[in-house]
Amino acid sequence: MSVTRGDRQGWMRVPSAVALMTATALLISGCAVAAPSGAGASASPTPTAACPQVEGIDLPPECVPYDPDHSMAQNDRYRDRMDMPEGAQAAADDAAALLSTSLESIRSSGAISAEAVEDAARDAGLSDITARGDSGAVEFGAAAPDGGCVFGGVNADAVRVEVGGYILDGGCLPAQ
Repeated sequence: MSVTRGDRQGWMRVPSAVALMTATALLISGCAVAAPSGAGASASPTPTAACPQVEGIDLPPECVPYDPDHSMAQNDRYRDRMDMPEGAQAAADDAAALLSTSLESIRSSGAISAEAVEDAARDAGLSDITARGDSGAVEFGAAAPDGGCVFGGVNADAVRVEVGGYILDGGCLPAQ
């Protein structure tokens, strides 16, 4: 259906609104390309959750399995120690021996405190000292003179002094 009208240049035909919409729809539909059904479509469900693996139990298809024990072990990696810097071992061992003697005196006197442990570590030539605890037990970590760490603890029963590299998290004593 069309409407005619006249103007100075002669008669023109103007398509009706229905014909115009039909032509537009045909043009637009020609631009859309649909993927054939089955092409690229997956028959398996997409995982939506992480589920711990439990021996003897089948997980639903929407789960991605993980090993919770392995994940917990990875979570504690920040506590692992790096290797000692080359050439730092001898100075750290000397400082550890001095500190061990001082801490043994503190332990036997019963005057165990974080302040006493910090003073003993400073006197042994250590720096960046961290001491945590109370009058019953103190753990400590400090930077050795040429790199690496001297760390351990003292309580009423024993003194423990060790030498090692920095922890992966940085510093000599892990966060609590």
